[in-house]
Amino acid sequence: MNTRCPTRISAIVLALSIAVPVLPQSTTQKQASSAATRGTRPATLTDRERVIHALNRLTFGPRPGDVDAVMAKGMDAWIEDQLHPESIDDSALNARLAPYATTRMNPKQLAETFPSDTVIRQIIAGKRPMPDDPERTLVYAVNVARVRQQEAIKVQGANADPNAAAKMNAGSAADNATKPPSPSSAEVQARAIADNLLSLPKNQRLAALENAPPEQLINFPSLLRGDQRDRLMADFAPQEREIVRALTNPAGVVASELQQTKLIREIYSERQLLEVMTDFWFNHFNVFQYKNQCVYYTTAYERDAIRPHALGKFYDLLVATAQSPAMLMYLDNWLSIGPRSQAAGKNGQSGLNENYGREVMELHTLGVNGGYGQSDVTELARVLTGWTIAQPDDGGQFQFDPKRHDPGTKTVVGEKFFDAGVDEGLQALNMLAHNPSTAHFISQSIATRFVSDDPPAALVDRMAEKFLSSDGDIREVLRTMLHSPEFWSPKAYRAKMKTPLELVVSALRATGTNVVSPDALLQNLTLMGMPPYGMAVPTGYSTKSETWDNEGALLARINFSTALTQGNLPGVQFDPGAIVTLGILTSLDQPRTKAVLNEKHTGLEFAIALTEDTVLPGELLPKDEAIIRKETQDPDAERNTSALANRLRLIVAFILASPEFQHR
Repeated sequence: MNTRCPTRISAIVLALSIAVPVLPQSTTQKQASSAATRGTRPATLTDRERVIHALNRLTFGPRPGDVDAVMAKGMDAWIEDQLHPESIDDSALNARLAPYATTRMNPKQLAETFPSDTVIRQIIAGKRPMPDDPERTLVYAVNVARVRQQEAIKVQGANADPNAAAKMNAGSAADNATKPPSPSSAEVQARAIADNLLSLPKNQRLAALENAPPEQLINFPSLLRGDQRDRLMADFAPQEREIVRALTNPAGVVASELQQTKLIREIYSERQLLEVMTDFWFNHFNVFQYKNQCVYYTTAYERDAIRPHALGKFYDLLVATAQSPAMLMYLDNWLSIGPRSQAAGKNGQSGLNENYGREVMELHTLGVNGGYGQSDVTELARVLTGWTIAQPDDGGQFQFDPKRHDPGTKTVVGEKFFDAGVDEGLQALNMLAHNPSTAHFISQSIATRFVSDDPPAALVDRMAEKFLSSDGDIREVLRTMLHSPEFWSPKAYRAKMKTPLELVVSALRATGTNVVSPDALLQNLTLMGMPPYGMAVPTGYSTKSETWDNEGALLARINFSTALTQGNLPGVQFDPGAIVTLGILTSLDQPRTKAVLNEKHTGLEFAIALTEDTVLPGELLPKDEAIIRKETQDPDAERNTSALANRLRLIVAFILASPEFQHR
């Protein structure tokens, strides 16, 4: 690897500050500027551009060879396959998902295997027993010790001399200034346990942990050295690895595995449109993974409520999300009690909660200008009282509690609902799902994601008409969009800026990068402001360019491109040699590469052309190619990137950070 990597990174950042300018704020201005930069476009896209456009909008980005494969199959046939994902073999993806056992568990299993601190405190208080299973007992015992230790520290802190720490620090400041930090006693102990485990046969290591004193295993994996932890964890079976990670943060195992499998699906699934729509609908019906017990429900929410209905009928999707414990908990409807219900005012119960009633109309169905008012919010909240969760601490499911339901007739958006128990809520959701305002709002949201930040009104109207005439069939609404001239307009071509998630996934797909562990990718998404399942507010993440188009966000994107291509993301195997191999297999007949070969240009020109045609179907602008050529030919670059691999890393980093790749 280049020994002067920081110098190269500085060069990339400096050059790309020119190559990736901050665009104007208005969407119209952005599109006009983008079109002007590319020059005057023809009135229609070429066949190849149409395929590139479809792959950029209906997938998480093309892989090397995808453009030619779609052209050979035929665009219409490929789109129909994507609209019917059950017809597509995805067995290779399933093999990659196999190690993540939590994603196949139901909420009850997750809550039992990876206990929350609430459950641990109930065990300490004697309100529930320890499990019988040895592996679960290990997790519970260590976390009981952890919570007890935390409580003891709180008590000690409350009783301590407030000046003791300052006195101690003042007395040892001079010594600490000259000494490197020493591992704590807990770290020394944990590392000794790990060394002992590594000396045992692999099939005996978990049993050895089960026999260790729980107090010695508090935060065990996080106290190990990085290399030591990696060696130890690599030798455990997937289920054993989950148990060991749970010694530090049980619920964190559930959250992390869901985040990791999201990226794996989006990178490797052949059912790309299904994954794009699953991401779209989760964002539309957003829940925050870290609110209360939502961590145990978010996995099933996406798996059982959203993905199966992502291309189905909108009403079915709406009901599935409304009755999911994840949504009930996130927007507090599980706590809502009718003011005149049997449960009102009893046992300290709270009253009517309007959070879900408001958001289901404003964000999920009618839209903010959909013709409802505050009285409709209150009345809908009354309709939905009694929709709650059975035993939420234990991963319980949706239940209707008639004692919490507010009796009497309610009126929502001009329609009366008579007292009918749980059916009352279903009738109200049915009314909302088939409202013309909902048809328009959903159609506009889909068009904004797939067409432009400000989609043409005529297109939205046609999609809304199809929504209403097809009983809210999402697949048919997409077909209407995909058969429209607006979708295929040259104005839409590479006119939408990728979100951080789209950028990361598309970069990995475009470069053929092998992802062994997505942890580093998740860290980068957090730095870029888009951790999966991490949007705390109900609006979800914006897909509009203006949200992600600022200097700080662009710098984070450049840093990601550099880290990826320099091989600085653990668990992410970027191979510049693979770019060459993929290019030779897929790109020798492409325009840029073919022209360079015919004109017998230099090896550098060939490398740029081959990499460009492989990673970024469609040509870079001349000004961007000039920057790449300059940065790989200047004397400093020549001395420090003499190896072909290092030069290719630099070329790919520039391409990934170019305006053309940043847009879709």
